[in-house]
Amino acid sequence: MSKETKLSHIDENGASRMVDVTQKKITERVAVAHATVTMTPETFNLIMDKKIVKGDVLGVARVAGIMAAKKTSELIPMCHPLNLNSVKIDYADNNKDCIEITSEVKITAKTGVEMEALTAVSVCALTIYDMCKSADKSMLISDIFLARKSGGKSGDFVRD
Repeated sequence: MSKETKLSHIDENGASRMVDVTQKKITERVAVAHATVTMTPETFNLIMDKKIVKGDVLGVARVAGIMAAKKTSELIPMCHPLNLNSVKIDYADNNKDCIEITSEVKITAKTGVEMEALTAVSVCALTIYDMCKSADKSMLISDIFLARKSGGKSGDFVRD
């Protein structure tokens, strides 16, 4: 970060603040985030066969991720409370020992939804861990990142 880069959550006196979005334009904004949960092949099979005693792991985790996106401003201090248009959670299970989680969050507003998308995949991954920890305490939650975003003043971003 150069000396001239200004952090938007810090005021001229160095105090934390919520960014003022009053003058920003309302635009359609989309953010996509990713997370991975790695586990033993046995745990993976229990999840896929819906044999975890706490229930449908991926179904419950999907609902948890959606709920988390909606409550992001209650968890992250400087996030604006937002009325989200859409939250979607998808899974890919291309391997036999990990579940890839993707969230897509959409809004038409003055501020973006990157934090909502990241919160969604994080809580989704934590829910998978919570529901399966009795079978596999060695699960690893990793690779949480913003995959892409569109809309707003800063424009589009796509992770390499």
